[in-house]
Amino acid sequence: MRFEYSAGGFVYRVEKGRVLMLFLINKEGKIGSPKGHIEKGEHAAEAAQREIREESGLNVEFIPYFKVKTKYFFMHRNEKILKELTLFLARTSSAKVRVSDEHEDFVWLDREGALSRNDYKDMGMLIGKAFDYIGRYEAMRKVNAEYEELRKKHREWDLSHKFVPGDGPLDAKVMVVGQAPGANEDLLQKPFVGRSGQILTAMLKLAKLKREEVYITSCVQYFPPKNRLPTKTEVAAFKHLLFEQLGIVRPKFVIIVGNLSCHTLLGYDKVRENHGKIVRKDGITYFITFHPAMALRSSKVVAELMRQDFKKIGEKISGT
Repeated sequence: MRFEYSAGGFVYRVEKGRVLMLFLINKEGKIGSPKGHIEKGEHAAEAAQREIREESGLNVEFIPYFKVKTKYFFMHRNEKILKELTLFLARTSSAKVRVSDEHEDFVWLDREGALSRNDYKDMGMLIGKAFDYIGRYEAMRKVNAEYEELRKKHREWDLSHKFVPGDGPLDAKVMVVGQAPGANEDLLQKPFVGRSGQILTAMLKLAKLKREEVYITSCVQYFPPKNRLPTKTEVAAFKHLLFEQLGIVRPKFVIIVGNLSCHTLLGYDKVRENHGKIVRKDGITYFITFHPAMALRSSKVVAELMRQDFKKIGEKISGT
């Protein structure tokens, strides 16, 4: 039996609020996403980008963190072949498609249309997953746009003008909520990338969590100058957007790091008195622990308490 590896993408666009996905129609009249062989020296994402361009003529923007795989058998010249297909999610603003010679035509379909015309159970599940993720992604785009507009309305604030969006899979099982970006985060526009971020990554590893599987955000997503804490007014102004992120990601678990995020989400004022506590609220399990910066500024005692907290977190999550 021969093995083959292919890559492609679910390509979509938004038209008047409707999400439409591109499907190519083959000579038998069946629909499929743009895809093809991974050539020697290519990564799956590179192959997917090339195949989408060659088969549709579209320039696309890949959506971070979405990648699914499926396997299936097929026969070719009396030989049984096992194909592994990796599919990414890609957004385009163009409706103009130029199909390659190996396809007869193309069609843009909404979720219902795509599922009704699909002939394969496993692919139907992946199409449904892709549409679900698109819904989350488009909702998060609106939240991020509102975040930036809100900052413009409050020009009297001395917050940085660089927005630091949340980072991670939009269907993550676990979310981490901090207080606000620091200088490194402001520079790179990504949460927890400085020394505190290194500690957070290490702590997540203790909990047997991979950082790339966790969604990370903050109560206020602009850098407060001189690393000061966000004010009550700033936190209040952005609070509804934090809860909108919770509603989009819908995590089962939220790790709260630091006093400010603890108070914002649960109303508790002091992490030192509540660290290690597990709270169930609105269908979410919250874990309270110290902010990683505390492990840098304080004695080794805080770092050890954090390690114990994250081990406890890992045991709780792995037990579900």
